[in-house]
Amino acid sequence: MKTYLVISQILYAVCLLPWLVVFGMSFMSFDQGISFANSAFVIGIGVYPLFVIICSIYAWIYRKRKKKLAIIVNFLPMLWIIGLGVPLFLLNI
Repeated sequence: MKTYLVISQILYAVCLLPWLVVFGMSFMSFDQGISFANSAFVIGIGVYPLFVIICSIYAWIYRKRKKKLAIIVNFLPMLWIIGLGVPLFLLNI
């Protein structure tokens, strides 16, 4: 269990490097004006590090008592990577 948590959180830390670039470029969505969709897009990208930290803390708390819950909680930040990272990667290939 510890190995899974450590490896997945190293992956999340590595994903913070491209996140910085994507977060910086996400503000370009305001070039055409401010709207709800633009704001939601930037906020959705911006909360990734906070969500990683919160989920990591809860995963370590739950790792002894509720192993399945710890795995699920630790997997939640992967939704950002799959939801935003994969399409952006495929668009750039």
